[in-house]
Amino acid sequence: MRRLRTGLAQINTTVGDLEGNVSRIIDGIERARAAGVDLVAFPELAVTGYPPEDLLLRRSFVADNLAALGRIVEATRGITVIAGFVDHGDDIYNAAAIIHDGGLVDVYHKRYLPNYGVFDEDRYFQSGDRSPVYEIAGVRVGVNICEDIWYPGGPAWEQALSGAEVIININASPYHRGKRDWRAKMLATRANDNSVIVCYANLVGGQDELVFDGASMIFDERGALLAEGPQFGEALVIADLDIDAVLQSRLHDSRRRKEVLRFRERVQEPVRHVSAAPFSVTKPAAETPRVSPMAEEAEVYAALVLGTGDYVRKNGFGQVVIALSGGIDSSLTAAVAVDALGSENVIGVLMPSRYSSDHSVTDARALAEALGMRHMTIPIEAPFQAYLGALADAFEGTRPDLTEENLQARIRGTILMALSNKFGWLALTTGNKSEMATGYTTLYGDMAGGFAVIKDVPKTLIYRICQYLNERAGKAVIPENVLLKPPSAELRPDQKDEDSLPPYSVLDPILQAYVEEDRSVEELVAAGYDPATVTRVYGLVNGSEYKRRQAPPGVKISPRAFGRDRRLPIANRYRGY
Repeated sequence: MRRLRTGLAQINTTVGDLEGNVSRIIDGIERARAAGVDLVAFPELAVTGYPPEDLLLRRSFVADNLAALGRIVEATRGITVIAGFVDHGDDIYNAAAIIHDGGLVDVYHKRYLPNYGVFDEDRYFQSGDRSPVYEIAGVRVGVNICEDIWYPGGPAWEQALSGAEVIININASPYHRGKRDWRAKMLATRANDNSVIVCYANLVGGQDELVFDGASMIFDERGALLAEGPQFGEALVIADLDIDAVLQSRLHDSRRRKEVLRFRERVQEPVRHVSAAPFSVTKPAAETPRVSPMAEEAEVYAALVLGTGDYVRKNGFGQVVIALSGGIDSSLTAAVAVDALGSENVIGVLMPSRYSSDHSVTDARALAEALGMRHMTIPIEAPFQAYLGALADAFEGTRPDLTEENLQARIRGTILMALSNKFGWLALTTGNKSEMATGYTTLYGDMAGGFAVIKDVPKTLIYRICQYLNERAGKAVIPENVLLKPPSAELRPDQKDEDSLPPYSVLDPILQAYVEEDRSVEELVAAGYDPATVTRVYGLVNGSEYKRRQAPPGVKISPRAFGRDRRLPIANRYRGY
């Protein structure tokens, strides 16, 4: 029986950290070699980190990345390695190096460059024009990169018709809710349609607003899942691929014979020989990893923890500070920070005002104690009075309104940033996607900070995640009163969020339809929503773009997040919905 022991190394790289990324890759090579792996694949642009953005416009960066690749080549004695890097010729290319036994055998250039959503690869790279096949350890292998495999008639199809029995697809595929299942369906289809084993190696880790979830997968020639790596963690996924089963499957598919004939009449690229024999012929069977899919609440929470922890560490911070209000948003933000960084590195600040309820203060303290985090109390009544006194002449003859409410939020933002400045703590903001969408936020107030942990999480999902955390812990990590009390900014007497917004159970589906799906008012009204409510929500979203442009970055967990994903002009008079 012909077998190919394949390893998929899902590693956590950092953009620009060439030395660190090379070290991770070489460590992965050594572990793969020790496990008797014949071929190990690393993610897309593993050498540089993804996405390198305008670093790619610096010739020195591209040159240093090529030098880093040279160090990887030297570390490949007795094994075949595929790794993503930036290639340079008449232009630059998103590339995969095919390396064997200390030598660079060939380079594959990515053919399909995504230029939608968070992707901007046409800005930087030239497209490739080849679909090569390599004979590795006696097995015919096609190599391609990320977007290439999403096209039914793309490089994977061409490589399979050219004789490839295995497709290695290296990726930097960002996470959003449900994407693991979406990917799995696509990969299973490619494997089955082409009677080929598909090996999908994905990046893991947080990079600015993006989170890469790993979940590297291997599908057999029938589209059945053979192996899968964990989500949100580094891993080396190893499987022994049954190559004879590919031929057996193809013998039963007469349709493929006709496609091969037509294809080879048009294109015929010679198979590039890499190695004839496996690394080790006699070796015990590899233990093939399988993981259970995560529930949505657990998956999103894990993404928030990974994205927050990596943002903090990769930007050189050690500790974070959070304003604790006793509400559900700050409670979830604190829980994420503690799981990401350790309770000793998270500081909570209670800043009660004349409008703060007693239970808000006690709920905030109960949360801090349950999480084991340090907390302090800094009342804002004195600075609020001072501001009102300073503004008394200017405000003479006017009645208190939203201005005085926002003034309290801005005092809290100033205090939080003062602590950040004094002690080097990164300030985490606590606004959610429902608030960011509708502008139910205060510029230079609750929006003040360096990272917005839950800015892409709708309010209704926040409640579900907090309930999940309590169920997971078997106790009330998030105080029960936080889950039960009506949400309030507590900036005026008896204030409730629903004084200013529709109920979140109504609001969030409307926001999803508009923000993530670009649905019209007419479509939502036809679906049963109140016309006045829909029109009002759409107006709030459109009128708040200027605020969102000034918001700190935060973890992307939805298919379409504000910022890199959804981009609209600030000065915009179009009111068609």
